[in-house]
Amino acid sequence: MKSVSAGVLEIAYTDTGPADGIPAVLLHGFPYDAHAYDEVADHLAAAGVRSIVPSLRGYGATRFLDETTMRSGEQAALGADLLALMNALGLERAILGGYDWGGRAACIVSALWPERSLGLVSCGAGYNIQNIAAAGTPVPPEEEARYWYQYYFHSERGRRALEDNRRGVCRFIWQLWSPSWAFDDATFERSAASFDNPDFVEIVIHSYRHRFGGIPGDPAYAGIEARLAAQPDIAVPAIVLLGGDDGVDPPGAADPDAPHFSGPYDRRLVAGAGHNLPQEAPEAFATAVLDLVRRT
Repeated sequence: MKSVSAGVLEIAYTDTGPADGIPAVLLHGFPYDAHAYDEVADHLAAAGVRSIVPSLRGYGATRFLDETTMRSGEQAALGADLLALMNALGLERAILGGYDWGGRAACIVSALWPERSLGLVSCGAGYNIQNIAAAGTPVPPEEEARYWYQYYFHSERGRRALEDNRRGVCRFIWQLWSPSWAFDDATFERSAASFDNPDFVEIVIHSYRHRFGGIPGDPAYAGIEARLAAQPDIAVPAIVLLGGDDGVDPPGAADPDAPHFSGPYDRRLVAGAGHNLPQEAPEAFATAVLDLVRRT
């Protein structure tokens, strides 16, 4: 992997494909890592697209430049990290793609800085910008049950479990969220090494507590959070991919996200894929990126 100083981080990333190709910045989620895009990057390189895949804050070899920086996992921090990475690499514009935490970062930059986004691929929660003001509103009980891990992480018991048995917790989540994905031990362990990052637990816990309004965020990102509270629309061309077997965010017949997309928008169901869609269905993800490339 390469690395670059960007904002508050030294960000580790892979860079695959022709240096002069249209760039695509692809971002992983929790609890996964940059390996989620290994096959996607190969598909895109064959089509002349440059893929940049960073390790998010708290994952892999990415590190904070200053020990005193708050280890925030809030959505605004993820968006700011992505923008800082693009600036550090000299990317004026790029296709932005991701799922889970990474999809949130891609949505944020596409919404707040649309001039930097050539198009968006967002998996699972298509409009992946948190409405923290409404976080206290109950949802149907079957949906609440799928969020057990979030409530678990609100407790010190959950924090200790993640600290002491991060591989066990994360592997269980992989199995629940992708019930039809027959990943092997080697595949999991390759990604699990990223969870040994010294900031992993603190950032994960902060993320899940902050999104419910339970703890404050980093004051450095208050301005971004204020803009996100308005739930801004996404005007860039967007493709939303939904895993038909997603165990935490199963697709429904209705599309509640569509009103937030004011530009060209396509919603696609990917049969046989779960939550980690780029790794489970790399061709479908690569196809979505290439469809956006053709619009440029």
